[in-house]
Amino acid sequence: MSRRSFPLNAVDAFLKTARHLNLTHAAKELCLTQGAVSRKIAALEAWFGFPLFERHARGLRLSSQGSALLPELQSAFEHLLTVAEQARAQQTVIRLKAPTCAVRWLVPRLLKVEREQPDLQIALTTTTDHHVNFKTESYDAAIVFGTHMSAGDLLFEEALTPVISPLRAGVPLGSMTLLHPTRDKTDWSLWLANQPQPALAMHKNQHFDTMDLAITAAIQGLGVAIADETLVEEDVRAGRLARPYAQSIQTGASYRLVYRAAPDDENGLSAFRDCLLNRG
Repeated sequence: MSRRSFPLNAVDAFLKTARHLNLTHAAKELCLTQGAVSRKIAALEAWFGFPLFERHARGLRLSSQGSALLPELQSAFEHLLTVAEQARAQQTVIRLKAPTCAVRWLVPRLLKVEREQPDLQIALTTTTDHHVNFKTESYDAAIVFGTHMSAGDLLFEEALTPVISPLRAGVPLGSMTLLHPTRDKTDWSLWLANQPQPALAMHKNQHFDTMDLAITAAIQGLGVAIADETLVEEDVRAGRLARPYAQSIQTGASYRLVYRAAPDDENGLSAFRDCLLNRG
């Protein structure tokens, strides 16, 4: 038989059975039926071309060939498990907290991390909370949002602009529902206050709990949303959204990447940071 046909998954069954010399006990440890264990051993014996056990009325006994093979197979199997455990231990897990509104920007960059840094595993938690407290929260890094922040690395500054579905491009904006990313009208009020002349009136309004929900509603044609231009950049590029106005208004708020500990190669944060900041 060829090397590729070797029933590797039957080795553990042989080792367990050799230790117990009892199919029932081996099956219980492997969480298999007695018949399944018996078939695995039979497949291994068929590949070797000789019996591994002698069957007696009182139970099993290793054959001479089985006794000779046992220490070698045991050593090889233990080595395989050690290599696997070491490989798993080499993967670095980064626990990341991010506000839901930043996910549209974040996901393409997580794909880049996965592609360029396969040893990094990002355990992402999304939340409507825009801050983090590393003393009470078990995250390694977080994306935070707010004004007057200086900690960590700047990802991008918030700049608001209206967006609509291209399918509604011919509809007068004044007749459309204004989609608000919060329960108040702060963002739309700020944008309208910075226009040279009244562009829209707040006659019809729909409020959402997050900017991401307002953006999704705009994509589906519910109305015109006020959104951060960076967060909708990919949607505009892909044709899912259109910008009826070229200008945007900075709010003074920003998105920043902060860390529990200083980023370095050992904790994986340095490589993760470079991917998010488009370095290298």
